[in-house]
Amino acid sequence: MHTPTLLVTGPGGAGRTTVATATALAAARQGRRVLLLTAEPAVPADGLRVARIDSGEEFRQELVALQERGSALLGMLGARPLAADELTELPGAEQFALLRALRRAAAEPATDLVVVDMPPLHQAVAALALPAQLRRYLARLLPAERQAARALRPVLAQLAGVPMPAQWLYEAAARWDEELAAVQAVVEAPGTRVRLVAEPGPAADSALRSGVLGLALHRIGIGDLVLNRTVPQTSADPWVAGIADQQRAFAQRWGTSGIPTVTLPHLGRDPQGPQDLAGLAATDGFAAGPPRPCPEWAVEDRLAEDGVLLWCVPLPRAEKRELDLVRRGDELLLTVGPYRRIVPLPAALRRCAVSGAALAEDVLRIRFTPDPGLWPRTH
Repeated sequence: MHTPTLLVTGPGGAGRTTVATATALAAARQGRRVLLLTAEPAVPADGLRVARIDSGEEFRQELVALQERGSALLGMLGARPLAADELTELPGAEQFALLRALRRAAAEPATDLVVVDMPPLHQAVAALALPAQLRRYLARLLPAERQAARALRPVLAQLAGVPMPAQWLYEAAARWDEELAAVQAVVEAPGTRVRLVAEPGPAADSALRSGVLGLALHRIGIGDLVLNRTVPQTSADPWVAGIADQQRAFAQRWGTSGIPTVTLPHLGRDPQGPQDLAGLAATDGFAAGPPRPCPEWAVEDRLAEDGVLLWCVPLPRAEKRELDLVRRGDELLLTVGPYRRIVPLPAALRRCAVSGAALAEDVLRIRFTPDPGLWPRTH
């Protein structure tokens, strides 16, 4: 069992860190044992444990350990190992540090809830999709059936007097796959969900819609949407009233999305300490509710009526122009805006050909027509 995990993300500048900290504080004040993961300096608060995600330190430790495991092979190649103090993190190190911290935190025995201060929404979706994507790459590049002869490699290494590069490569791949599988299990666990944060307005709407599509494509459940920094709706100031109108329209639009919304007021300044965070945490309805089930990708049997099977993929607020799909063997490549995912077909659909697709009511219905040469005959 994994500890329930709440991933807090949203468009850049929406106040993700503030909302994540206030969320963790609200849960802690309910008597729950809460761990907050963040890459930012956290405001100290009673009853709240904070773990800092240090991508630079994580990168240095991992690369030094990798050099040590491959020291014999590196020595054979004449390589000069890099010292920890001369290493600087590379692009992408933040994602891997986040995923490792997420895996460790979810296994904490004395924790009731893990709250994670995630990167901005687009980067968060990419990071959460990474474990499954990398595992697929490893399976294709180093398939399990090719590893069957690895028992012979230590013998060959002894005969040759040097380590076999293929042995080291397969061992490293197996270790990476095990680590990625552990992170993937956390991301896909029933107790993991996303709390979205947005400052209501036109700028946030497009980024939020795209991110929600990405989460739906990768089947990552959304708990709720926090409308942050909302202004008074009855102000006599024309400038404030204009912002209020925009925020009201945003709230109405997302209120019909099926995602529960929570409203946080604008404090007139950036939150400045535990007292401000406590005030936000005490807002009505702010405490994160129980996980909501992610909509299923259901196969609908229409053989008797239309002679087809329908694969129904929920894609909230999707538009036809941003969708694409390609069948490749027993897999389907789905593209939704900036996001792509390759998914294995259910067993029944592998014996069918894709015969069309239609988007209606936020659901992409992909039509599959049975292949007479593969479909079981009825008598």
